[in-house]
Amino acid sequence: MINTYKGKKIWISGVTGFKGSWLAKWLLKLGATIQGFALTPNTLPNHFELLNLEKDIQFIDGDVRNYDSVRQCIQDFKPDMIFHLAAQPIVRQSYSNPHYTFDTNIMGTINILEVCKKIKEIQTIIIITSDKVYENIGESTRFKEHDKLGGYDPYSASKACAEIIVSSYRDSFFNNTGTLLSSVRAGNVIGGGDWSDDRIIPDIIRSITNKEKLEIRNPYAIRPWQHVLDCLYGYLLLNKMMLNGKEFYASAWNFGPSEESEITVENVIKQVDTMWPVEYFVKKSDIIETPVLKLNSEKAKTFLGWNPLFDIKKTINLTIDWYKSYYEHNIILTEDQIDYYMENCIL
Repeated sequence: MINTYKGKKIWISGVTGFKGSWLAKWLLKLGATIQGFALTPNTLPNHFELLNLEKDIQFIDGDVRNYDSVRQCIQDFKPDMIFHLAAQPIVRQSYSNPHYTFDTNIMGTINILEVCKKIKEIQTIIIITSDKVYENIGESTRFKEHDKLGGYDPYSASKACAEIIVSSYRDSFFNNTGTLLSSVRAGNVIGGGDWSDDRIIPDIIRSITNKEKLEIRNPYAIRPWQHVLDCLYGYLLLNKMMLNGKEFYASAWNFGPSEESEITVENVIKQVDTMWPVEYFVKKSDIIETPVLKLNSEKAKTFLGWNPLFDIKKTINLTIDWYKSYYEHNIILTEDQIDYYMENCIL
């Protein structure tokens, strides 16, 4: 990994977000030079500022919906690689503001791809979408990359559209150009440093620190929970293989957890409760969400040698350790956990 990324110029959209800030910190440790393009953080506290990343990267306060801003930044920086994470990622917010969701998740992706097709220095592009891109009718299907795309809620629909757009641009504009374009679909990613609304771990942490009961919508919803480092390792490994120049890797990829980590929301809460007591109550919502979501990651295991290295217990334990360390000792464990992953887990 160090040989792959040391000295490389990497452009990350959505760098102020949960996954974007973890990715930037990891790539800095691997010796990369980073330009991050994103809106200012919208939570307080937030992981980006806690890591003081603005001092270590070239940060551009920008909106991916603004084509001219995206074009100017990428043309001036001339990156070797691009990771596009900027998005409106919350299902409930997609119902309340569908126009913003579609504009950000669809046109933001198009803007980046339009710019990239004109810059020959770019070697790889990875577009981050979602595990919710599949047409899901509530059955216990473990989705594979070639399964039918769809989306009931505006968020899922917008990400399914982004996948179709990526496929179209790959075939129409990036075929045999020297730039490889892929999309990645991860599970429900958790870890320290996330304070977003309507996500189970941040909601749990707020309920604990505010000494309030946690309100949940569906305790029996099953999701593919995985640690942010497992997810990002998949992205980094795929990008490493893409740099070898093989067209095969320019495609869609699932990065999901083991079957044992596909558990209910209630079981996640119970696992947290063993480390940090949490009380909750159920309040039904009119928002329609898929009751069961599972991913098949055999493609990544077979062709990348990737595996989810943390089981659900380890994933939750590392996550709660991060928050307890922050709230009880004002110590940020991000770098320590990245070091632990690199030293002990990567084969």
